[in-house]
Amino acid sequence: MKKILPLLFLLMAVPLMGQKFQPAFKSGEWLKFRIHYGLLNASYATLHLSSETLDSIPVYHVVGTGKTTGFASIFFKVDDTYESYFGRRNGKPYKFIRKIDEGGYTKDIEINFDYNEKKAVLKDHKNSTQMDIPVHDQIQDLISASYYLRNNYNLETFEEGQSINLDMLFDDDGVFQFKLKYLGKEVIRTKFGKVECLKFRPYVQSGRVFKEKESLTLWISNDLNKIPIRIKADLAVGSLKADLEAYNGLRNQFKIIMN
Repeated sequence: MKKILPLLFLLMAVPLMGQKFQPAFKSGEWLKFRIHYGLLNASYATLHLSSETLDSIPVYHVVGTGKTTGFASIFFKVDDTYESYFGRRNGKPYKFIRKIDEGGYTKDIEINFDYNEKKAVLKDHKNSTQMDIPVHDQIQDLISASYYLRNNYNLETFEEGQSINLDMLFDDDGVFQFKLKYLGKEVIRTKFGKVECLKFRPYVQSGRVFKEKESLTLWISNDLNKIPIRIKADLAVGSLKADLEAYNGLRNQFKIIMN
């Protein structure tokens, strides 16, 4: 789970390809997801966006939380918190926090981005260590990446099969290149009704967790919000699915097909 949940938080936040110059979100947006592992209702995860000021810089502050619930928590307890502070004007991350407890596997990391010095300062509070990581001014963290993409990419310029790459930093492993391939449109059934979605294939490393390199699929609402609707993952053992369970404070109308 320590490899799965960071990717799921990214994908839950990664409503890709917003209309350029058309705001896709606003302060107060709240999304809740229900995560299933096989037949078990394994956990819930939420993302909440608010406006703040960080060192005199106007920023958005996103808090993502994930916790196991019910029967699943007996076998594997998860209590994760992710936070990102990114510029309201430029979308650049300025601060990222990752505090996780996944079945006894814990991390407590804070990253501060210094663009003048072209570096990120990563503090590991658990081990009382600190390291500098070289970064460029297009870097994103695990959470800020999605909100940046929502406002800066236009689907009209994309063709089926086209991919996008993004450099991210969210751990002491260093800069991670995240890749998504656009697969086209698909209408799926949800608890809210039928929703037309944009379908994507994130590329991941095969091995202990995922069956193969292309084991993840992501569905995003094909409207001005570009919110994640469903995520499916084929794991080395079993499968995992996350569905949008509830939402509030969307900037634009959530389009549902009524017939």
